[in-house]
Amino acid sequence: MPSSKEYLNFILEQLSELEDITYKPMMGEFLIYYRGKLVGGIYDNRLLVKPVRSAIAYLPQAEYSLPYEGAKEMLNVDNVDDKVYLTGLIEAMYDDLPMPKMKKR
Repeated sequence: MPSSKEYLNFILEQLSELEDITYKPMMGEFLIYYRGKLVGGIYDNRLLVKPVRSAIAYLPQAEYSLPYEGAKEMLNVDNVDDKVYLTGLIEAMYDDLPMPKMKKR
């Protein structure tokens, strides 16, 4: 089931205090980027983030979920209603996220 644009807009509003939050549509879902780094995405109207060290520490009770068949497990963020909490999570993750790979020409 593809994610709704309404859920995407809700998450983007929750993260509106952060500068340079972007997204890319991907096969009915949405990838979320912070300052150019992939944080996670919206899959089946769930916010899933990469399980980097800081995210695991920030979300100690989070369940691991598959965004789609054959993908690596990600952390399911269930406290998306708390804007401060969600913003803090994304900021905490930034330094642990890998730099984007350069595309070959």
